[in-house]
Amino acid sequence: MKTVVVIEDQTAIREMLSEFIETTHGYEIIGMFGDGQEGLAHCLKINPDIVILDVGLPSLNGIEVLKQLTAAAPSVKVLIFSGRGSPTNIRELLSAGAQSYVDKMDGFQEFKKGLEIISAGGTFIGPKMATAMRTLIRNPETGQTATALSNREKQILQLVAGSYSTREIAKTLNISVRTVDNHRTNIMRKLNLHNVAALTRYAIKHELVETF
Repeated sequence: MKTVVVIEDQTAIREMLSEFIETTHGYEIIGMFGDGQEGLAHCLKINPDIVILDVGLPSLNGIEVLKQLTAAAPSVKVLIFSGRGSPTNIRELLSAGAQSYVDKMDGFQEFKKGLEIISAGGTFIGPKMATAMRTLIRNPETGQTATALSNREKQILQLVAGSYSTREIAKTLNISVRTVDNHRTNIMRKLNLHNVAALTRYAIKHELVETF
C-alpha cells in the first residue's frame, strides 16, 4: 500500500483528488493540506511514498516545496498536478528537481497514468510539460525573467500579491518585520515597480498567485 499526501490549496480539487486516489487500489491518503509550508512540514515528518503537489500554494509555493522536499527526502516521489504549465514555471520546476507533471486540464485518466508510473519508480511527463520542454529546448531563453529574484524574494512577492500585511508575512516566514521591509524594497528595486498593485500584476503575469 503506497501512502499519499495531497498538497492543493483549492478545497474542491483537493477533496476530489483524495477521493479518486482512495478508490484506486493500492493507495492510502495519509494527509491533505491547502498550505505549502504546512504540507512540507508534515511530509518531512511522516515521509510518505508519494506527494501530489500543486504549484500555486499559499505560504510556500509548490516550486519551493519541491526543492526542499527533494533535498531533504529524495526517496519521496512527487507528482506535480497543476494548471501552471508556462515555460517559466516548467523551467523552475525542472531546476527544483521535478520529474513528473500532469496538467489539471489533462483530466483524471492522465493523472491516474502518472500516479501509476511514479508509484512504480518511473518518470511521467504529461503533454503540457512535454510541449513546454520542447519550447525550452528550441528557445533556451524562453521563460527567463529579465530580473531574477531570489527564492525568498519570490516567496515574499507571492505573499504581498496575496494581500498579506508585512506583519503577516513576517509571522508566516518566521522572519522580522524589518527583514520583510528590506526584501520588499529590493524586490521593487529589481523589478522597477513601486506599489503593491504593480507587484500584484507582476505576480499574476508570472503565475505566482491564483487569478480566480
